[in-house]
Amino acid sequence: MSKIIFLDVDGTLVDYDNSLPASAVDAIRKARANGHRVYITTGRSKAEVYDNIWDIGLDGMIGGNGSFVESDDRVIMHQLITLEQCKHIVDWLHSRGLEFYLESNNGLFASENFETGALEAVRKYVAIKGKEQPNATVRELFPGLIYGGQLYRDDVNKVSYALNSYQDYLDACKEFPDLQNGTWGGAGESVLFGDMGVKDITKAHAIDVLLNYLGADIKDTIAFGDAQIDIPMFEYCNYSVCMGNGRIEAKDAADYITDAVSEDGLYNAFVHLGLI
Repeated sequence: MSKIIFLDVDGTLVDYDNSLPASAVDAIRKARANGHRVYITTGRSKAEVYDNIWDIGLDGMIGGNGSFVESDDRVIMHQLITLEQCKHIVDWLHSRGLEFYLESNNGLFASENFETGALEAVRKYVAIKGKEQPNATVRELFPGLIYGGQLYRDDVNKVSYALNSYQDYLDACKEFPDLQNGTWGGAGESVLFGDMGVKDITKAHAIDVLLNYLGADIKDTIAFGDAQIDIPMFEYCNYSVCMGNGRIEAKDAADYITDAVSEDGLYNAFVHLGLI
């Protein structure tokens, strides 16, 4: 019986150096040759999905943590932050001195001082992912950022911003009840980034939209991830796999825990599940 496989990208398909294991490429190609469908399901917007990932061979993607769905080169759903919402977000973040970037399928548009203002958060983020790189730069973690672009936009999937404190996130929730507010890069008071997207959008909702389009059965779905943001799709899909490098919350929510990304975790899980 063919399956529909949903793969998170960062920490699942690639490690936090953006390295793509050859074994993961091999696993996906073999699984598709066996008749399974494979979709990346990521917080990244399409502009952040580089050629090395598309060159694997995929059936499509869910992007922006669920705001964008594409299958066989056809856009199934794309829900955007409105121009008015974007203006409100940009002005509010500027007023608080918070550095940010707008995530669009047309590019990643950074605030004026993101490269220096987000540096501390970026280095802490790299460290909690197990990479001791005290000299890590913003451009290494976000190689596709565009500086000096238009920040009032009508093509934005979501917005990420570096937190000065957890209170910034709490205040954002009050300021933007019309948006989906979240955090990443840690938990609780130690979290590093906030994000804002279209209200009620999740990876699970996007998978539901895709399954309806395909006329597919949820019993044939398998989700792979590593982070708290992946838990809704773990709960929605029939079976879930957390990477060995994943957060404890994600491991607790998964049906199976495989090895880390860099230890052929994806390939080993595909073998374990009989996909290849």
